[in-house]
Amino acid sequence: MDLATVLGNSGIAIGVAMLALWLLSLRLRDASIVDPFWGAGFVLVAWLSFWGSAGDPARRALALALVTVWGLRLSIHLLARNLGHGEDPRYRAMRAAHGGRFWLVSLGTVFGLQGLLMWVISLPVQVAVASPAPRGLGWLDAAGAALWAVGFLFEAVGDWQLRRFRADPRNRGRVLETGLWRYTRHPNYFGDAVQWWGLGCLGLATGAAWTLVSPVVMTFLLLKVSGVALLEKDIAERRPEYRRYVERTSAFVPWFPREAGR
Repeated sequence: MDLATVLGNSGIAIGVAMLALWLLSLRLRDASIVDPFWGAGFVLVAWLSFWGSAGDPARRALALALVTVWGLRLSIHLLARNLGHGEDPRYRAMRAAHGGRFWLVSLGTVFGLQGLLMWVISLPVQVAVASPAPRGLGWLDAAGAALWAVGFLFEAVGDWQLRRFRADPRNRGRVLETGLWRYTRHPNYFGDAVQWWGLGCLGLATGAAWTLVSPVVMTFLLLKVSGVALLEKDIAERRPEYRRYVERTSAFVPWFPREAGR
């Protein structure tokens, strides 16, 4: 398959998957089932792009492996975190705001939008898997793999540290300020962004600089839309201790904590 066919097939697959998820959400009255599918959806796109494409064997194998590890870990993490907690408060608020129209509104603003973002963000993976040139891995591929590894460390370890912290009843109401969380308030979001800059390097290695729209969009979402901005919207007002944490800890890019009063 050529690249145009790969991109078209992935778009159709994402559309079908999101439509099926939407129908299931109507039956369950739980739109948050879309969240655990986020990572798995990228794995689906990567494997569909892999089958039948004629990309460089080494690069397509590398891209497939990195996306599969990232996507499955994220989906399993989100599924385990959300299981048994009902619909996410974000979607409950949307459901209350739209009332009887939410069933239709959710098709576009939740499932349709996430499907579109998935297709756009997965562009460097699709290109890396489908492009036959250049042959063999180069320095950009190596840089991409290294960036991905750093990002995976921050995301996976950050999630593990937070899960362990929350599991201890003695930490109820407290703020996690140790481990990676000492250097950034969102090591998991930072790691997610860095992984996609690494995958963007694989697209760049094929000469497709336009695929860097992927990490740009992902970083913007994590900083301004669904990540840092959303999580910290009112948390400092509800938790004074978190306000002090904000004053001394970097929001995104890891850095040494600031001293009090500076």
